[in-house]
Amino acid sequence: MWWFQQGLSFLPVALVVWSAASFVFSYITAIVLHHVDPLVPYISDTGTIPPERCLFGIMLNVSTFLGMATMYVRYKQVSALSPEKPKILRLNKLGLRLGWMSCFGLCIIANFQKCILYYIHVLGACLTFGVGSIYMLVQTILSYLMQPELHSKDIFWARLAVFLWSSSSILSMFVSSVVLYSGLYGQNLVQKLHWDPQERGYTPHMISTVSEWSLAFSFLSFFLTYIRDFQKISLQAVVNLQGQTLHESPGSFRAEDQALLIAGSI
Repeated sequence: MWWFQQGLSFLPVALVVWSAASFVFSYITAIVLHHVDPLVPYISDTGTIPPERCLFGIMLNVSTFLGMATMYVRYKQVSALSPEKPKILRLNKLGLRLGWMSCFGLCIIANFQKCILYYIHVLGACLTFGVGSIYMLVQTILSYLMQPELHSKDIFWARLAVFLWSSSSILSMFVSSVVLYSGLYGQNLVQKLHWDPQERGYTPHMISTVSEWSLAFSFLSFFLTYIRDFQKISLQAVVNLQGQTLHESPGSFRAEDQALLIAGSI
């Protein structure tokens, strides 16, 4: 059995590989069609003009569902491992809510492009990266609380390092973006897809774009830390049959006629 076939480890692997591919494929398409500059454009700029906009949108929508599934499995795993620890259970529920909010933000980013509906796109980015960073913090705290009985110290330090990487990228991107869009370097820079190195504002633009790519891959790297944990978990679907045929009403059969069907491991 290959390592990615063990348990549910394929979920975080699929999330990371698919999301990275959505960035790379849309970037390559935008570069080939000369829609953006080759040197580190904004990720959102590579998904602004058709056809890469269509590719970017549909692939990130799939990433949204993969992210929700991965976060749900993580939630169920922590709940099963710490059923009698109220503090961990409360943090775990908070983490699931924050994670799904972050996934919703990713869906907004995918479907509301920067050059068309800028403020909605920014709202999606704040949900994805802002709320997502809090999700990472919660999971890092959970890893700390669950060590050494349930988590190794190495996993905690790895998640803490990735969280700090993400936080520094957010700070760098925020500061450089505020400077860039302050009005000192011109107006309507949001619509600008091509930059000349000699232009004013090129330096904060580059810092902002590099920070955005760094932030995106720090998020993906965080889910890589789930692989080893997910190798030790599987889910089962249980179907409770409420009758022997599909045309009976739920109350028209005896209780002893009920049957349980185990659909098998997912």
